[in-house]
Amino acid sequence: MSAGLPAISGPELIKLLKKDGWQERGRATHGLSLTKNLPNGRTLTTVVPTKSRSLPAGTLRAILSPKQTGLGREGLQELLNRD
Repeated sequence: MSAGLPAISGPELIKLLKKDGWQERGRATHGLSLTKNLPNGRTLTTVVPTKSRSLPAGTLRAILSPKQTGLGREGLQELLNRD
């Protein structure tokens, strides 16, 4: 993947996010909706595609963005290293 992002499938990313405290909110049209309540009272929501192939780089970047999960590339790497 571009920009140093690892190749990761939707189900793999969902598993990592759940270990990070994200909760399943239900099915969305294109995947699974997940939410996380932050200590400052803010709630983040993202939808992760559930297809088993690797996520496109743009999709993964959008999911990792501050608006959706706020993880960034470094946060994803930390989650991958936890496993």
